[in-house]
Amino acid sequence: MLWTKTGRELWRVPIDKTFKNGQTASGPRCTPLVEGDRVYVQSCNGELCCLATKDGQLKWRVNYTKEYQARLPAEQGVAKGAQRHGYTATPCLSGQQLIALVGDPKGAGIVSFDKETGKVLWQSQNDRAANAAPVTALIGGRPPMQLVAFTVEGLVRLNVQNGELLWRVPITTTYGRHVTTPVIDGNKVMVASKEESLMGIEIRPTESGPNWEATLRWQAKEHTVNFSSPVAVGGYLYGLGPQKNLFCVETASGKTQWSQEGFTVKPAENAHLAFMVLGKNLLLLTETGTLVLVAADPTGYKEKGRAQICGVNWCNPAYADGRLYLRDARELICLDLLTH
Repeated sequence: MLWTKTGRELWRVPIDKTFKNGQTASGPRCTPLVEGDRVYVQSCNGELCCLATKDGQLKWRVNYTKEYQARLPAEQGVAKGAQRHGYTATPCLSGQQLIALVGDPKGAGIVSFDKETGKVLWQSQNDRAANAAPVTALIGGRPPMQLVAFTVEGLVRLNVQNGELLWRVPITTTYGRHVTTPVIDGNKVMVASKEESLMGIEIRPTESGPNWEATLRWQAKEHTVNFSSPVAVGGYLYGLGPQKNLFCVETASGKTQWSQEGFTVKPAENAHLAFMVLGKNLLLLTETGTLVLVAADPTGYKEKGRAQICGVNWCNPAYADGRLYLRDARELICLDLLTH
């Protein structure tokens, strides 16, 4: 834990043994989640800990592979999702709940923990954990609050209160390489994978009864997003495509509005772009450490500025109180963002 004003270290707590596979250097891949006086951290090997922000004191912990039947990561054969690349899906908070993709194939694929005690509130489904973080939302503004998760088996949606399955859209790929966080815009849910396509799924309640139905409304096969999660602004989705291109599509139809090719310089397999929405603009960090400000404008690509601010990385920055926090392989950096 660091002090935001100076970067001075306040405390340090070991969480788990270091994870390594054939793609990148050793290290964690899951963003810490902070709320109030607690921080939640998850290791690539499935160790989930709740710590006090003041001093790092352990409040509670759970291990997915020791206390559930989830499997340890192993780059062998057709190992899928978290089993291949480690647990990288950051849990999400909803009220009193901390909801995590545990990946137990015998009824605890998705588990809700009491955020203060770690007590299990509910567990649901047999899905194996992929690499995309779950999200919660009122789809179309209608209750109940729902959890949307992109697992190895596909897109699932649960009632946050009890874990009840509301709908499921099967999506299977060779290695369960489902990395993009689901994006929700009104009653549309959008996900993408390298082997499939960018997909827009419409969610509606059935005419009779409390059930819901999910219908695939469009696919944009030209936008087979690899592992950069897109963002939605004003009815349009912005993402990084296979031609190293920044694209804009309409969320209602999947129609491409524009595409700016050659946006990143690394080979397509390694190309990454971190997206942040700042008002009417997009703040983008490339895999080579270039920060780019682009208008969130469906009429065309409009760049407002760029600067080289760090080295090579696949890390998503964090923004708070006018400051941008980011890291590369060498250092942690804090930037003041001046707004006009």
